[in-house]
Amino acid sequence: MSQTISITAIASISPLGNDSKTIWGNYLSDAPFFSKRHLDNQETWVAPLDATSEQMVAELQESDIKYKSLDKSVLYAMAASRQAVADAGWDSDSVFGINIGSSRGATELFEKHYKEYLDNGKCQTLASPTTTLGNISSWVGHDLQCTGPEISHSITCSTALHALLNGVAWLRAGMVDKFLIGGSEAPLTDFTIAQMRALKIYSHSEEVYPNQALNFDKKLNSMILGEGAAVCCLEIGKKESALAFIEGIGYATEILEHNISISAEATCFQKSMKMALENTNLAAVDAIVMHAPGTKAGDLTEYKAIQKIFGENLPLLTTNKWKIGHTFGASGMLSVELAILMMQHNQFIGVPFAKAQQQIKSIKKVLVNAVGFGGNAVSVLLSV
Repeated sequence: MSQTISITAIASISPLGNDSKTIWGNYLSDAPFFSKRHLDNQETWVAPLDATSEQMVAELQESDIKYKSLDKSVLYAMAASRQAVADAGWDSDSVFGINIGSSRGATELFEKHYKEYLDNGKCQTLASPTTTLGNISSWVGHDLQCTGPEISHSITCSTALHALLNGVAWLRAGMVDKFLIGGSEAPLTDFTIAQMRALKIYSHSEEVYPNQALNFDKKLNSMILGEGAAVCCLEIGKKESALAFIEGIGYATEILEHNISISAEATCFQKSMKMALENTNLAAVDAIVMHAPGTKAGDLTEYKAIQKIFGENLPLLTTNKWKIGHTFGASGMLSVELAILMMQHNQFIGVPFAKAQQQIKSIKKVLVNAVGFGGNAVSVLLSV
């Protein structure tokens, strides 16, 4: 990359909590953060926000009458963004862009408004403006009194890392010198769960670890949905206050056989990783935070792609979806958060039921992967 991009703050709201100390403490635990809710007419594994984060969101929603009609996906993004901008030291005079996306958008509100329409044949006035995808970045911008560009997008499960790519592009083009990027998702609804079950990828396990992400020998799909948001502050140049630096970016798509297909050796991931690593000695990559959603094909094909790139000398491999589920459009940035925490604490966070891996050197470079329906893969190399 021609110019250094600094990550000067990162913040999230998820099942793990909403402050870095709590989040790291929860990563040190071998416990998953799943519970059961009655969704899609049956008891269903999900990963909801922790109680403290739910209270934070409730207080945010009550703080302004305009916020009472907003979807959770918008409120989650607002909560995380407030923290990130404060941590970065951006004030009301800072001019920065915003690009926060979502895979599903205002799912809960859309289902609510559509049900009301089916029941009584009438649509509420705010049904349309509160369910558009553009809601997320525009309301975050309003809340932060931002005067820069505001962009929302959906590129399924690689949404947050595509936001990172876009932020890097704006910064390198000299159009702004600060960008707030990330993803937000609130998918714990009846119809969203039903869609995942229709794809036959949702977990119905009663094991201690119902999501078996990184178990490459599993016989059943085990994806579980989680909710949350994660955002980070990007700045052009090598800042002394940086948490990490973006050292390489890669992206690729592949020709699809069907709507959710991915090739046997994840060609898209091979291309995106190769691009992100083009100026890097492969031996210098200490760990990879995989996308690994807990599906048979998704986990295994990504692993094969990593083998193709790295050969027999694989970095340490991990994922957080065995712990907090798949947060769709927010998942890539939550993976970036895990990568930064591992580098900050110089401690690898593995998967308790996966093949044991031993950390034998400092963690200074971590590759983060994400991919979504449509074969849209993104790989980002981070360093400290």
